[in-house]
Amino acid sequence: MSNSRFFKIFFLALLIAFSACKKEKKTTEVKETTTIDLASEKWSVQMAQSIMMHNPEAYQIDGRDVAKWDYVHGLVLKSFLDLYEKTNDSTYFDYAEHYTNELVREDGSISTYNLEDYNIDMINAGKILFPVYEKTKKEKYKKAMQLLDKQLQEHPRTSEGGFWHKKRYPYQMWLDGLYMGAPFYAEYAVTFGDSTNLNDVAKQFELIQRHAIDPETNLLYHGWDESKEQKWADSETGVSPNFWSRSLGWYAMALVDVLDYFPKDHPKRAALIQYLNDLAGALTPYQDKTGLWYQVPTLGDEDGNYLEASGSSMFAYAFAKGANKGYLDSAYKDLANKAFDGLTEELIKRDEDGTITLTQVCAVAGLGGDPYRDGSCEYYINERKQDNDPKGTGPFIMAALQLDR
Repeated sequence: MSNSRFFKIFFLALLIAFSACKKEKKTTEVKETTTIDLASEKWSVQMAQSIMMHNPEAYQIDGRDVAKWDYVHGLVLKSFLDLYEKTNDSTYFDYAEHYTNELVREDGSISTYNLEDYNIDMINAGKILFPVYEKTKKEKYKKAMQLLDKQLQEHPRTSEGGFWHKKRYPYQMWLDGLYMGAPFYAEYAVTFGDSTNLNDVAKQFELIQRHAIDPETNLLYHGWDESKEQKWADSETGVSPNFWSRSLGWYAMALVDVLDYFPKDHPKRAALIQYLNDLAGALTPYQDKTGLWYQVPTLGDEDGNYLEASGSSMFAYAFAKGANKGYLDSAYKDLANKAFDGLTEELIKRDEDGTITLTQVCAVAGLGGDPYRDGSCEYYINERKQDNDPKGTGPFIMAALQLDR
């Protein structure tokens, strides 16, 4: 072999080796910069930091690639603002405010929001505007809250005054809708509006208690159709055929949250507290030995039914807050801790990058629509699951804060 050919091969080998080392070093560096140590932090911080690491912009929550005004963002970012209030770490406030600043225009209109849809879900994100407005004093946020209140004032209702779930779901009230609309409505009434509207807030709970409750279990069905026209609606009562954990969770959270805005001398306050106590008592027999609740809570033995994270997180939050506020007996704080133990021991997993993942979260469930959702047990247990679905992670943070875990 000639010397020139030898040196060519030698230098080529050196170049390949150098490139490989450089590539390996670069890969190692990337891995080091994307791994965080969270294990010693409170669970609320662990989940919030995990969410931010995987979603640098808040609008990316729930797999979005463009910003959208949505109830799930309102849910998670409300938990971030609660965390900010607890820790005074502005990171959590800034994460939420960046979302609102991007979507709320200077005139108070909201990008991607359409009032004429009369979708009660779209009210929920309005709750994050109160603390953001209070801190930033940006007038556009107040105008956006006025816009959402305008929707409520014009929102179509049942014959007795209950908000339809959506314009495209006429004459229907769902448990979900109580959480989506009532806490914002109550806070707006006492902050900017007419506090006599608290009577209207209370009426929403009175109607769902009147029409959706099962006298045998004291649980509430997922939905009620006043017209009784839906295929899922009972021909006599109008209720859907089954109980769903997350819908009951939405309702439990709605009760403990609206009570923040009812003065102690308000004539409707006692009834709301009683509704909460009745629901908590009705849920307790169905709490599994793990501390969790099944997707369809009354049918734990049903093939395919599973211990579900979002409903369990919501119950943990509602029980803990209810006990902390004195609405519920202190024993419910123990049940909330048992539920939280179940979440962290059974459904949380630690990922290689140091973040945490909440598993066994039902991604979505509803009634009617296309394809048609019939509210059967089979329907609920076969809806897809999604790890770290925001409908689980937000209430998980809220529960962790109430329990100081």
